[in-house]
Formats: sequence, C-alpha cells, structure tokens
Amino acid sequence: MAPTIGFFTRVLDDAAAAERYRIALEHIELAEQLGFETAWVAQHHLDGAEGGLPSPFVLLAAAAARTTRIRLGTAILTLAHEHPARAAEDAAVLDALSGGRAELGLGTGGSPRTLSAFGEDPALRRAIYDAKLVRLRSLLDGSGDVAIYPQQSTGLEGRIWQATFSVEGARAIGAQGDGLMLSRVQPVPADHTGAEPPRVWEVQRLLVDAYREALPVGVAPRILASRSVVVVDQADRRTVRALAETGIGRQVAQLHGVAPGSLSLDELLVRSETHLGTAAEVAESLAADSVAAEATEVSIQVHSVDPDASITARSLELFAREVAPALGWRAAPETQEERHVA
Repeated sequence: MAPTIGFFTRVLDDAAAAERYRIALEHIELAEQLGFETAWVAQHHLDGAEGGLPSPFVLLAAAAARTTRIRLGTAILTLAHEHPARAAEDAAVLDALSGGRAELGLGTGGSPRTLSAFGEDPALRRAIYDAKLVRLRSLLDGSGDVAIYPQQSTGLEGRIWQATFSVEGARAIGAQGDGLMLSRVQPVPADHTGAEPPRVWEVQRLLVDAYREALPVGVAPRILASRSVVVVDQADRRTVRALAETGIGRQVAQLHGVAPGSLSLDELLVRSETHLGTAAEVAESLAADSVAAEATEVSIQVHSVDPDASITARSLELFAREVAPALGWRAAPETQEERHVA
C-alpha cells in the first residue's frame, strides 16, 4: 500500500518563541486541510537554535483544539529526560483531548549537557531510556502496579514509535511491535568503503529488513520515513536555492566533515538528502527513494533549509497537491471549503 503523508517541524522559524509556536500551529492546521495524515513535532531542551520546542504535549494540545482529523505525534519525545509516569499522563491527556489522535514517538535524544541538566547520567543514556520505556509501556497498557488517569481506552499503547539509526535498534523495535521511525539523514556505516557516502535509503534498507523480520506474527509494520523536502514555484526556485546553501552547508560539514564551499549546491543537496525544487523536480528526486516508497508514512520537513513561514506553507500545498499524487502517495481528500486555503 502506498504511504500516507505527514508533516514534521522542529519549530525553528527565525522568530521569538511565541511567534514560532503560532506559525507551527498554523502549519498544522494547513496540513490537516491539505490531507496530511499526521503532524509531528520534535522535542529539544535548552537550545533554541537546535529545536524550538521543549514541551511537545503542550503545543500538540493546542493543535488538537484547532483540528479535527489530523493525527498529532511526537518525533521524538526524548524519553531519557522524562519521568515515565508524567510522560504517560501527558500523552493520555493529549489523546483524550484529541479524540484518540495521539501518536507517541520516542527516542533517547539529547546531549550530555541536557541530560545532566535533568539529573541523569549521560554515560547511562541507553540504560535509562530502556528502563523508562518499560515503565511507560506498563502505565499505558495497564500492566503496571498503578493506573494512570485518564485511563487508556483508545489503544495509545499500540501507537508507540521508536527512532533508531542502527540495525540492532530496528530489530529490537520490531520485536516489541512498535513503529519504526527513520531519520531524514543516516550516519555513514563504519564499514563503508566507497568514495561517496551511501544514499539514506541504501543504509535504511538494512534497518527496514531487520525490523520487518523481527515483528511478531500478526503485527502490521508501521514505518515512518522522515525526509527533507522543500517544493517551490518556479518563480521562487532561485531565491530558495540560495537560502538553502548556508543551512545545508552547515549540516554537511557536521555530518561528513566537508569544508564549507567545497561542494556545489547540487552536491550539497545530495549529501544532505534534501529534495528541493519544483514539484516535478521533487517528485523525480523522491521516486528514487525505495524506502520512502514502501513506508507506511512519509513525513516531510524543511530543515535544514529553514525557509520563512510562507515558503513552508507553499511547500506543503505543492507537496500535497502535486508531488504526492505524482508518486501515488495518499492524502486525505480536501473539502470544498478547504480548497480555498491556497
């Protein structure tokens, strides 16, 4: 079955916090109107330049009040920082407010600095995450020694997702029957010997295969592929490409150790796995991504291009109305009233 489409934001608009949150909520409303299946938000602590949202459940609760259909997810909740009972209760309240639309994406996340600020030992991040996940799951499915309120009746425990970069992690996620969250970029494997880094779907193919093989019998796969996508009108193409060069250059330097200015913009776009261009160009670029094609959902984001809010909104419109149909990906139908958004 073809993937549905989702929208992801790190809430990184060049604005004060209140304006960032207003923009994010408007984009979530627009995504619902355009037929996106899910809106995902990232959690980051202490550093507004890395991500603008430390409290995802608060923003998603506001989004729930402004929407009726779109699913609302964390991508990710940095569980190693959280108290599992608090996280379970917050997720349950969001699920109640939204009428069962919450999706709970989890990961270790964070830096040594942020973990220390939350009273956790960074050296034990993985063990802390694993222990908190066990506790969180037991609170959501009712198997623990205490019951949370509101008690779960909508199956939120069956809407847990986990993020990973490794084959071993994907296998463990599959064995637990959770959804697999794949990043827009992937670290180069230590055993890679080619002159050029492999494409993200080439590395993630191994993760997807391990995940599918480990799933319990009867459990349907849930695979979310996040991808960097900026779709523009032809008239805006040159301007947005120029904007992209700075942000993507920083990303590639960080991931691949490439000196700024040593690659052309087109080479930077490939290295950063960024699909930027007109609807026809983006559709052609994404058509090569075999992992995205077999995912259950493809979630698009504008990072690391990070254009202004109007370009992001137009990208959502062009993706839903032109790119996704060209690829055979699924969007919910727009109503006649909703078609006036553009």
